[in-house]
Order: sequence, then C-alpha cells, then structure tokens
Amino acid sequence: MTDHELVPQEHIEQAARRFKLLSEPVRLELLNQLQHQGEMTVTDLVNATGHQQANVSKHLGLMAREGLLTRRKEGLYVYYGIADPTLSAICMLVCGRLREESPPSS
Repeated sequence: MTDHELVPQEHIEQAARRFKLLSEPVRLELLNQLQHQGEMTVTDLVNATGHQQANVSKHLGLMAREGLLTRRKEGLYVYYGIADPTLSAICMLVCGRLREESPPSS
C-alpha cells in the first residue's frame, strides 16, 4: 500500500463487498440493534425493527456469511451478534462527518 492508496489493490474486491453490505438501510438498522442490545434472535430483531422475519433472516445470513456477524445456536434459537469490531468505528466516522455537514437546526 502506498501513502496515496485508500484501499490496497489486493483488498479492492473485499472492501467493495463490505461497503455494499453496509449500503442497505435494513442492515444498518439490524446492526444498530445488535450494537445496542448485544446478541439477539431473529424474533427479537423482528420485534425491535418491525421488518418481516424472512427479510431479517436474509440480511442476517448475508452479513454472517461475510463475517460481520457471529451466529450461535442455543436450543431452538439462533443468536446473532457483531463479529467485526471495525463496524462501530466505520459507522461513527461516517455519521460524525454527516453531523458536521448538516446545517444547524433552528
């Protein structure tokens, strides 16, 4: 990686997949819940967000396959949690910048 590269060439595809995963508003809502509550089941996340169970399951599966989430089975329930500690830093950086760009409210 040179001083001028944002993303090393060998990580371009992986970084693009990660950003694509984070570009879906429903996934960001799910991540917000997991960040705030810790591990949660699909049912917990459906109740917290109001999204349909099939939709929540689909998004959780995608994020788990890419390594963003942990998946732990306990009896009949599957618990999801945040696996990638950089997610909160990425979101804080982006949202911090968005707050800076927002005009002050009167």
